[in-house]
Amino acid sequence: MSREDDSLLFGIGILAGVTAGIIGGLLFAPQSGEESRKKLEDKFNELSEKCPCLENAEKHALEAIDVLQYKIEKAIKKIDDGYKAKKLAKAKEKEDSAVYGV
Repeated sequence: MSREDDSLLFGIGILAGVTAGIIGGLLFAPQSGEESRKKLEDKFNELSEKCPCLENAEKHALEAIDVLQYKIEKAIKKIDDGYKAKKLAKAKEKEDSAVYGV
């Protein structure tokens, strides 16, 4: 695994951990929603100041998502093209058998 892949996975791990912590905190918070949001904003700002790597992690995660989306769309197009080619070949075969009596 390359160093870039390791840093991407690390960044994704950080984001997942932060997200899990936020969700857990919101679920078990005894204060009001407004107080929770303010506390959440303060913690996020504090964390982003301490760890500027979060911006890079977010950037890498978004790039990875874009690449994955492109690959999925390419695979779907390939499957669709194969399906259309088979359908066209079958129609051509029917046409040939009707015209030539084969």
